[in-house]
Amino acid sequence: MQACQTNPPGAAAAEALATGSQSSSRSLPASAMTWFSFASAMLIAASSSAVTPLYHLYQASMHLTPFWITVVFASYVASLLAALLTVGGLSDYVGRRPVILVALLLNAAAMVLFSEARDVGQLILARMVQGLCVGVGTTAMGAAILDTNRVRGPLLNSVTAFLGMTAGSLGAAALITFASDPLHRVYEVLLGLTALLIVLLYVMPESSTRKPGALASLRPHVRVPPQSRAVLARLTPANVAGWALGGLYLSLMPTVVATAMGVASPWVGGVVVAALMLTAAVAVATFRDWPARRLIVMGTGTLGLGVAVSMAGIQQQHVVALLAGTLIAGAGFGSTFSGTLRALLPTAEPHQRAGLLSAFYLQSYLAFSLPAVVAGLSVPQIGLSTTAYLYGAVIIPLALISMMASLRTER
Repeated sequence: MQACQTNPPGAAAAEALATGSQSSSRSLPASAMTWFSFASAMLIAASSSAVTPLYHLYQASMHLTPFWITVVFASYVASLLAALLTVGGLSDYVGRRPVILVALLLNAAAMVLFSEARDVGQLILARMVQGLCVGVGTTAMGAAILDTNRVRGPLLNSVTAFLGMTAGSLGAAALITFASDPLHRVYEVLLGLTALLIVLLYVMPESSTRKPGALASLRPHVRVPPQSRAVLARLTPANVAGWALGGLYLSLMPTVVATAMGVASPWVGGVVVAALMLTAAVAVATFRDWPARRLIVMGTGTLGLGVAVSMAGIQQQHVVALLAGTLIAGAGFGSTFSGTLRALLPTAEPHQRAGLLSAFYLQSYLAFSLPAVVAGLSVPQIGLSTTAYLYGAVIIPLALISMMASLRTER
């Protein structure tokens, strides 16, 4: 990580972006930065999910157990959280473009490391660099979208991760199925796209001004305002349920499809993962005008139903049932995520929102990783299918608890 921070060429490139050609920057409208940031955020999300359909190949070539697969996944989330909690607000002080450049350079480095990985240690290193990329880039790109498009910015930020992970899962699955040498080809494609965005970034307009306090902003700040605590407590079970389901799909679901259900094609595992993320994005966009409570009640109920149908599909080894349950659960995941943010953010004052968002994302990403690690540890003792059933048996009550709490509050 230190090498990435002290690399002279990277520093020089950042300086060039910060003080680059004013005529080039001013020649493009602000909307160019909106769509550039949207595309960049989608790319890093796609890069993070493209690894998932490849896990089955890594298991065969590196002899990895489900436990090590979840450790690789957890290392990604740990480094993501570390970056999010330290440099998450840095672009407010040094500008969006330098931070976006660092994120894209980290993504390029991660693609090279993945392509050259020969053992689980190198795979963990690549995943950690990728986590740093997502943690560094997500907030800067999201802020740039909001800077340049206040009307569509919130919606674009809500669907970016879901759409990106959908594209990454489907694209990687397609390359595994139809292209030669997928363990290199997937990363070569993503590296090429990353290089293209690095070049385009040079002509993008800066959307924020520099201000002092960059070093102080690196201090982690997680605080839930007193007036927000009751709402966060009520919504925590639903938030944990949704993100835990996402963690299961992005870590173990391709292995479940290939091993427990006996489906050899990696395309099927990639489609199942993509289906969860795509329906989540569609739900966020479709129900964007619904009030928060209605979204939460509908989302938690749908999430629980979808998980139940998915577990039944695994038990019956019926891929269509698993896919149907995934589509239902994805709609619930997206609705719950959108409703939770809409109910939570208005409870904080403007100067309290950064701390509240940090707490929310800390909770979300812990739910994303820790249950998946526990599941990976459980597989050798109780088996893959039983682990999935128990995972679902925890998610369903959590979703229902928040649904009942929201209904009670509404009445």
